[in-house]
Amino acid sequence: MSISSEQSRAARGLLNWSQGKLSEAAGVARATIAEFEGGKRRPIANNLAAIRAALEAAGVEFINDGVKLR
Repeated sequence: MSISSEQSRAARGLLNWSQGKLSEAAGVARATIAEFEGGKRRPIANNLAAIRAALEAAGVEFINDGVKLR
């Protein structure tokens, strides 16, 4: 399942994470996160999966078009 740029921003907000923190946790470049969340491009599947996995490992649950903390 994919995530949207809005879900990524919301998830970071719930965790109080910067783009840099998510970048570090997901193992992707900060520019990838910034461009994704800014609507400039969609990351390749592996990077998007890593972003989602990092957020889920930190306690975020993706629901419908939103997010919540477990």
